[in-house]
Amino acid sequence: MEQLEGRVAVVTGGGSGIGRAVATQLAAAGMSVVVADIQQDALDATVAGLARAGHRVLGVRTDVSDGDSVTALADAAVTEFGAVHLVHNNAGVGVGGPIWAHTERDWQWVLGVNLWGVIHGIRVFVPLMLEQGGPAHVVNTASMAGLISVPSLGAYNVSKHGVVTLSETLYRDLRLAGADIGVSVLCPGLVMTNIFESQRNRPEPLADDDGGSGGLSALMEGVGEPGATEAAADAFGQILSPDEVGAAVVDAVRGNRFYILTHPERTEALVRTRCDDIVDARHPSPLRP
Repeated sequence: MEQLEGRVAVVTGGGSGIGRAVATQLAAAGMSVVVADIQQDALDATVAGLARAGHRVLGVRTDVSDGDSVTALADAAVTEFGAVHLVHNNAGVGVGGPIWAHTERDWQWVLGVNLWGVIHGIRVFVPLMLEQGGPAHVVNTASMAGLISVPSLGAYNVSKHGVVTLSETLYRDLRLAGADIGVSVLCPGLVMTNIFESQRNRPEPLADDDGGSGGLSALMEGVGEPGATEAAADAFGQILSPDEVGAAVVDAVRGNRFYILTHPERTEALVRTRCDDIVDARHPSPLRP
């Protein structure tokens, strides 16, 4: 979708990190932007900043794990701006620790946001795009953890692998339908975002009071199986700024590219090794690019 000016974008998880960077750069490209986030103060700050810069922006507090909330987001976008041409299903959370230590609530929370959030985004926005006609684009945020399996990130890995196959299937289904809707899946390595503190937005009914695995920040401090932190660093590579990733997303939308890899050389080596493991029917190799 080369032409962005005058069109409408919806970005979930837009109150901070990658989402805020993408929303800001899409607005700078001339799009009207609907910013969605579950954290009201972060949402308000992002919307206020975009409005001060003279951009057309709407903020909608949204729980992407709730299908009705995502439907309300779409309704608000159409009511305000008349259409949706780009949706970035970006909201994400995570927990760390050995996979057997993840509690049922851990799984419900991570899969609810990371996987069901994308499912709801596709279910709600793609029919809208098909009905309105014309070019459109869907971006889904996965992770390098959607292409490889990093130790001590079990629930996160499962959710992000799901996002990758959802995106690949969506792309193929849209091609079969002859739709003018592009698809991209974002698979970043380490990015300086608030996901490491995502427990701050964990809903009370899913609070982890069972001695479970803890947040991603715990993993990065060395909690989890021995060597987990080193393995994560080896896998995810040098940390990037959200603005760098936002620029990559906008460029991929303009160029209609499917895979958005922020650390391409590292990703290529690790994915090739994983594929070789599968084809050769051997045990998973250490995460060393």
